[in-house]
Amino acid sequence: MRVPAVHAHRGSPDPATGVRENTIDAFSRARRLGADGVELDVRRTADGALAVHHDPEIRGVGPIHELQSDQLPDSVPHLAVALQACEGLDVNIELKNLPVEPAFDPEERMARDVAELVVAAGRATTVVVSSFWPGSLDAVHQDHPELSTGLLVTSWSDPAAGVEQALEHGCRALHPHASLVSRTLVADARHAGLSLAVWTVNDRAQLEAMVDLGVDTVITDDVPLALSALGRA
Repeated sequence: MRVPAVHAHRGSPDPATGVRENTIDAFSRARRLGADGVELDVRRTADGALAVHHDPEIRGVGPIHELQSDQLPDSVPHLAVALQACEGLDVNIELKNLPVEPAFDPEERMARDVAELVVAAGRATTVVVSSFWPGSLDAVHQDHPELSTGLLVTSWSDPAAGVEQALEHGCRALHPHASLVSRTLVADARHAGLSLAVWTVNDRAQLEAMVDLGVDTVITDDVPLALSALGRA
């Protein structure tokens, strides 16, 4: 039976102790808790810096795409620093560049910069670059085909179409919402040669179901629970 890897969603934040998501402290906490990897989000600043942050705007500061890199709060790390903090862990870098957002960059400069940074850092074999937007994955694949890319699939999408789309865009992985995962999807992904990283799995019964279904990776907000449910505590 396949035992999934456990990736910490945006690191392992802990509001009770002031550890915020997508911070160096959150990534360090994920390591201490025993995660195999972390998932993090990247956005591009006005001057081209790669900021690790989920939302398009930093509360009390402003939209990331309008900020200079020296205007980022200390709590928002640059991707290069985050990768250093995640040494020894697998990293899933989600590119935040969607046509529905005001910061959308059709030239995919961020995707290309992320790919260049990952390769230069010697992390090509321990990083997967993911996105809901296929154009970003295309840019990564065009510049650095040696990098693994993963197509994110929302809960309201057709999972079979997700497999087809992932293949069309040269992906090696499919990252579906947990509600989409079934034996059919796992079989289709296996037949297509795609690995499966499922998000965001925080319920013990659902975690145990992922083991039974044979997915490759679970992305979770609760690393200790995931390790326990997978028999790895």
